[in-house]
Amino acid sequence: MLRLLSTLVIGWSLGFAAFMLLLPRPLEGTTTDAIVVPTGGAGRIDRGIALLQEHQAKRMLVTGVGPGVRPRDLARTYRAPEALFACCIDLGADAVDTRSNAEETARWVREHRYTTVRLVTSDWHLPRARMELSAALGPRVVVLGDGVPGNARLATLVNEYNKLVLRRIALWIGWGG
Repeated sequence: MLRLLSTLVIGWSLGFAAFMLLLPRPLEGTTTDAIVVPTGGAGRIDRGIALLQEHQAKRMLVTGVGPGVRPRDLARTYRAPEALFACCIDLGADAVDTRSNAEETARWVREHRYTTVRLVTSDWHLPRARMELSAALGPRVVVLGDGVPGNARLATLVNEYNKLVLRRIALWIGWGG
């Protein structure tokens, strides 16, 4: 029993070290059909808007927007033209967590018939968010990760890594997929 526990602790520690060392970076020079930005972290929406203005995608979904938030509110907050929101940015207000962000995004991607998506989120959140979105979309849609550098506390990183491991196991055994 002690040997098993030791093996699990060593495996978790090595996995966490790899998680920290391999945090995704911003994706440069790649155009996709769409950009998806889950709310909740500094720099995410700014990055998505900048990519859209650089013509790195046709359209953007901001998923997990609070009830009552209007496009013009975000345009003002992020100092972006209202016309950009009118033509090219959709707001999704149905999601409340990473898994429901993926479900909301999958509906939006299918509706628009996109085949490539750039997921813009915090670097520490990207592995799990990408895993959830890929699971929701299936193999026909390519999901590229674009990590926004963050300054998460160690407790946040440990929590995120634990969620990633547990959710990966759940998907492997077919639970909640």
